[in-house]
Amino acid sequence: MVEASNFIEEFINEDLASGKADCVHTRFPPEPNGYLHIGHCKALVIDFGTAKKYGGICNLRMDDTNPAKEDTEFVDAIQEDIHWLGFDWDDRFFYGSDYFEKTYELATGLIKKGLAYVCELSPEQFKEYRGDLTHPAVSPFRDRPMEESLDLFERMKNGEFPEGKYTLRAKIDLASGNFNMRDPVLYRIRYIEHHRQGTKWCIFPMYDFAHPIQDALEGITFSLCSLEYEDHRPLYNWVIDNCDVPSRPRQIEFSRLNITNTVLSKRNLRELVETGVVDGWDDPRMPTLCGLRRRGYTAESILDFIERIGVSKANSLVDVGLLEHCLREKLNMQAARRVAVLNPLKVVIDNYPEGRTEYFEFPNNPNDPDAGTRKLPFTKELYIDADDFSENPPPKFFRLKPDGEVRLMSSYIIKFGHVEKNPDGTVKEIHCTADLEVGTGVPTDRKVKGTIHWLSADHCMDTTAVLYDRLFTEENMNDLPEGKVFKDFLNPQSAVIKDGAKVEESLKDAVPGEMFQFVRTGYFTKDSKNPGQFNRSVSLKDGFKPAN
Repeated sequence: MVEASNFIEEFINEDLASGKADCVHTRFPPEPNGYLHIGHCKALVIDFGTAKKYGGICNLRMDDTNPAKEDTEFVDAIQEDIHWLGFDWDDRFFYGSDYFEKTYELATGLIKKGLAYVCELSPEQFKEYRGDLTHPAVSPFRDRPMEESLDLFERMKNGEFPEGKYTLRAKIDLASGNFNMRDPVLYRIRYIEHHRQGTKWCIFPMYDFAHPIQDALEGITFSLCSLEYEDHRPLYNWVIDNCDVPSRPRQIEFSRLNITNTVLSKRNLRELVETGVVDGWDDPRMPTLCGLRRRGYTAESILDFIERIGVSKANSLVDVGLLEHCLREKLNMQAARRVAVLNPLKVVIDNYPEGRTEYFEFPNNPNDPDAGTRKLPFTKELYIDADDFSENPPPKFFRLKPDGEVRLMSSYIIKFGHVEKNPDGTVKEIHCTADLEVGTGVPTDRKVKGTIHWLSADHCMDTTAVLYDRLFTEENMNDLPEGKVFKDFLNPQSAVIKDGAKVEESLKDAVPGEMFQFVRTGYFTKDSKNPGQFNRSVSLKDGFKPAN
């Protein structure tokens, strides 16, 4: 018996021990109407990971019973994301629409058993007659004769009625305190083309009816789903009990993932894309897996994040800083170091020989001795970051300033000389002198506190660096102030573009997904769509303190 590490596994162990289940067979059923996001990732890892832990299997099933927004583009993207995370489904790939014929047959069987009827209430009437906690729901069509319901249901399938004219409803309990059991709708009429079935069907099963049937037909033993389906579990079990299906899965619910400064509603994410707020589903600010991948998040760091948050029954809000911490922790050990000057300011070393080039050694990764070193060229004209110079420095400013000295990383100490300015008064370039005698050594007559990074003006490459940050300013995007909508809290600094940034020439051979630490700046990767752009995945500063 596998040692349980969460309540889901405790339930599984109970069923295996009692003989209610003889194996662990799960499924991951995404709806192909958008791209997978970090919230789906939690469910994905639980579904695939639990099956793997028990030596079981997990199906991948596209929940395409609602054709309104479904597309093969999303089907392909979902498969790519799951493979990227390291999971596979072998030959167990299915579509919910694979079961349309069988689901229709089972619905007909419910009518014959007197457990379903065709209802003629309009959507407005349905809401009006739904009742409340002290009043039962009402349907004047509940006692419609079985033969009449069978005839109408078949004619619904044949396309004889307009949308909204009829629905098929389960006959359960109009007075139930669980509103999901008040004769829920099982089928509705929709004249819309399905991405796989075309126009073959004009009636479509509701999720609460189709999903348990699909689970049972595939032999799923444990149907793991998010907490909002807990109140739907009695209906799930009712469908299994009253339809002629070959197995009885057990539904177990867990809390869904909510993250600070993040929107995970697929409807809202779609709106961001369709209104042009972001540059597609894979915009590096999006919480989609393709967006996180484009930004530079690794599968390893995302899986580490999911493992750390664990499996719980209570909803909570997870600090996005934990996700950033997981990436930063991995990259600190793995990412090659490179120099980048994001706000270039030219420095001329007046006493350095014209035309001379020498090379200074830099470690590729101080945390990995096997990573070796590389040499960067040093010339008379250099670039430093404009933020490393101040004409009117604040107290304790240990970078370059009038009458000051600073160490150029791994090379010379330079002393400020004078500034040349543009006609508009901005700094054009700074002239300095280098302590050529001391070189890379430590002077004995004074202490130089600051160290800044640099690049040779003759040996660097232009690029665009985009500093990505959190897309929303509000911490809890699920609890907004009254009268506000989610787009009211867009962060105007979520993508700061640095055109004309300078980087090491070696980065011309970088490929998307290859991670670098730009010293003193953050972790970056080459953009997969714009070859001349580097995306900041996460800054160097880690304000998040994980629990021990």
